[in-house]
Amino acid sequence: MSDTPATLAAETPRSLTDPRFLIPLALLALYVIWGSTYLGIRFALESWPPFLLAGVRFLGAGMALYGFLRWRGMAPPTPLQWRNAAVTGLLLLGMGNGLVCFAEQRVSSGIAAVAVASMPLFAALFSGMYGEWPHRRESIGLAIGFAGVIVLNLGSSLAGSSIGAAALLVAAAAWAFGSVWSRRQVMPPGPMNTAAQMICGSIALLGFALLSGERLPVHPSLRSSLAIVYLAVFGSIIAFSAYLYVLKHARPALATSYAYVNPPVAVLFGVLLAGEHVGPFDLAGMAIILAGVAVITLAKQKR
Repeated sequence: MSDTPATLAAETPRSLTDPRFLIPLALLALYVIWGSTYLGIRFALESWPPFLLAGVRFLGAGMALYGFLRWRGMAPPTPLQWRNAAVTGLLLLGMGNGLVCFAEQRVSSGIAAVAVASMPLFAALFSGMYGEWPHRRESIGLAIGFAGVIVLNLGSSLAGSSIGAAALLVAAAAWAFGSVWSRRQVMPPGPMNTAAQMICGSIALLGFALLSGERLPVHPSLRSSLAIVYLAVFGSIIAFSAYLYVLKHARPALATSYAYVNPPVAVLFGVLLAGEHVGPFDLAGMAIILAGVAVITLAKQKR
């Protein structure tokens, strides 16, 4: 007997909240939006200093989301949840995103994306410390993805400084450890986790800005102002929420696979919006990276 309209209506909300539907959707948001944020940061840095840029971005997004959730009746985080959100916000946003902004003063947006692609390897190492080593197929996918990053790197004109490279390496390690650590902690539920981490991370970033003597721009350009709005709405609220969802419902190898897709996406946005050139190594690297992500995804599905 066919389903009645009432039955279909009752099943539709459950299907829309099914992780089998939401995980691919969240991954798509991570791949596209976070791939574009490297160019967004580059545009915003035309007027804004790095830590102040990241701090204002996450403070505005975090407070707006927190206020909306409280208005909708969601309970505030408990003291334990605030503590865990503070630690994770410091690692992911304060050190992870803040150091990427700092490094992009010295290296190109494409190089920043390439360097951050080492993050899944750090995540695999830290997960292994908790007894959750990647499976064989996931390890193969990680190795393929990292090889693609190397190939992508061969075709780029690298002029980064040692300080920028070190900052990106620390950023990738901090983001990876914060991601692995938070999976085993009591965090705020749902989108409240996003809001709490952004508020806590913004406090750390504004502290870094104060210590480094950064000042608000007097006459920011229109492009940099639009870039910081884009980073706050899409890069922070939408994409960061998607990341926390995937991190909770998928294995670390799949949750961090965005780091391999972001470099080719960043290159693509650079070509379309900043007139950057794409060579044969860039195209080959993109293909290899996507192959690595496909291997990780198929390994997760088989499990």
